[in-house]
Amino acid sequence: MSVKIKVGILTVSDSCSKGEAEDLSGPLLKQLVLDDSTLNGEVVATECVPDNIEDIRRALVSWSDGSNADLILTTGGTGFAARDVTPEATLSVLDKQAPGIVTSMLVGSLSVTPLAALSRPAAGIRGRTIIINLPGSKKAVKECFGFIRPALRHAVDLLHDRTRPVVATHAALQGSMARSHVCPHQVEGSTNHDAGDGSGGVAGRPRQSTWPMITVEEAQSAIFSECQKIIKKRNKNNSDELNILGKELVGYRDSLGRVLCQDVVAKDPLPPFPASMKDGYAVIAQDGAGIRTVRGEASAGCDPGMGELTTMEVFRINTGAPVPPGADAVVMVEETKLIKKTEDGKEELEIEIMTAPQVGQDIRPVGCDISLGETVLSAGTILGPGEVGLLAAVGVTEVLVSKLPRVAVLSTGNEIQEPGEELQPGHVRDSNKTTLLALLASNGVNAIDAGIAKDDLVNLTSALQSAFDQSDVLVTTGGVSMGDRDLLRQVLVSNFGAEIKFARVQMKPGKPTTFATCTVNNQAKLIIGLPGNPVSATVTCHLYVLPAAKMLAGFSSPLPGKIRAKLRSPAPLPLDPRPEYARVQLSFQPGSALADAVPTGNQISSRLASMANANGLLLLPAKSDGMKVAPVGYECDAILIGNIMLNV
Repeated sequence: MSVKIKVGILTVSDSCSKGEAEDLSGPLLKQLVLDDSTLNGEVVATECVPDNIEDIRRALVSWSDGSNADLILTTGGTGFAARDVTPEATLSVLDKQAPGIVTSMLVGSLSVTPLAALSRPAAGIRGRTIIINLPGSKKAVKECFGFIRPALRHAVDLLHDRTRPVVATHAALQGSMARSHVCPHQVEGSTNHDAGDGSGGVAGRPRQSTWPMITVEEAQSAIFSECQKIIKKRNKNNSDELNILGKELVGYRDSLGRVLCQDVVAKDPLPPFPASMKDGYAVIAQDGAGIRTVRGEASAGCDPGMGELTTMEVFRINTGAPVPPGADAVVMVEETKLIKKTEDGKEELEIEIMTAPQVGQDIRPVGCDISLGETVLSAGTILGPGEVGLLAAVGVTEVLVSKLPRVAVLSTGNEIQEPGEELQPGHVRDSNKTTLLALLASNGVNAIDAGIAKDDLVNLTSALQSAFDQSDVLVTTGGVSMGDRDLLRQVLVSNFGAEIKFARVQMKPGKPTTFATCTVNNQAKLIIGLPGNPVSATVTCHLYVLPAAKMLAGFSSPLPGKIRAKLRSPAPLPLDPRPEYARVQLSFQPGSALADAVPTGNQISSRLASMANANGLLLLPAKSDGMKVAPVGYECDAILIGNIMLNV
């Protein structure tokens, strides 16, 4: 059994050292060390220090000179930022540099992203301790550890003059124990490395995605999990049970579609006076049927403090008007007869009650709709038109509602231009962003237009930074597929330390949909990367973006509704190896509980016209040996994305 290697892990981060952010890379590095049976390492020291040369030097010198560590791995502080000083601190304590280790990391990283050229790691020896700087992001830490892992055990053995393992390793290199090369690079989340040929440039790009294919339900669950983390962090000082980002006071007319964060209590009864339910006459019930004198009129909106009604008299009354004092019933006009009128024929003097009334007939008592002090709306209620009207009825003109997430939409692509510009050769107008902004607005999310980013590293990085400054959720379109210009994932990881949660979903359209998280200015950000094809972007917005926005806004049930539908098409629909979300028009025949689903034409992902008249997404199953087409009349679920009409 080889001697255990004592390893120290040093995280360098201002925000993590202050407790403002969670250290993710340090624990990952510890697990990588413990999981590596070849290294046979034990972690004897861990620490998190700020981006300060003296603090970094202190830890490195203490661990190496005190014989506490054979190997020190640092993470963070190797970039171009002003506070990135880990290499400078490391170089100042080294006896010898180890440029081969640095080269191994850089060459390996450059095969993943050209932005690795911006990394400045240092590595070398102090006494009998090897010190190596690794990047700060989880993905980069995992990759770089994989690049240098094969050499670490041998390096420590050499430094400690362990003859037997050194000789064995040299013999293996000479061929007596030769084995085939195993590439240590594993893309996070994948089980096999990219299928590129390693030659660099577009010719050496991967030909197959390494990301595992997950289901739509798994993708939604991953997004919801990260939404809940943000809500929990923002809401940690709030004692109520609402899952929200925060609260704000808004006018009642601006509260439509928001989640109520307070109980609304009636400060007046409704109606506030006994009110007539009919147009007719206010009467005294015990007077019974017969001829009555018409004393005057009680109309809606008049002062209910009129003189008291006496026996054998009636007041003419309108629906909603206060019942005059002394009256205890209302007789509708249809149950009376005119007996006498004024000489000009304009006013009634006497009428006849045809049927004896009952006490309380056609009168709404005080508070019969809403009583004084009654809770009319509870916290957590989604405010629709009826609820907003109820706020007005009880005189509540300002309410506490949940804060909405800040959502930004960014288009990417060299070929994309603004809709109002003269169309340039080789360009298309940006319909994706327009569609998504309109879709979000129709669901109560006033998203920010983050513009168009070109497919180059500098422009994309700048556009992402600007969008992050304005948003909690960044929605991008394009740049997530397999093209050599699809740079989004690598820029997110390399420049923003993002963690890619998934990058392929078992669905059509929308397979390359990507979801990532990162922290910018100590604020957690969610990135939902939608495909560039217009239909793919719209469908995936319904499935991922809108539900995420609703969950962050406080909705307890953020997913769209489903109904059962029957396929109505001229011919069977060929099925795809992936489950398909076919755009359809949903409608009901009178008396039918099953919707008719009529496809909106060609279903290719670039045909935006297929979305124009769609109000549903028909959930067609994946093709199988037993089912290669969906026959006419096939029944399945359909997701609602618009209003449903009744065929007449």
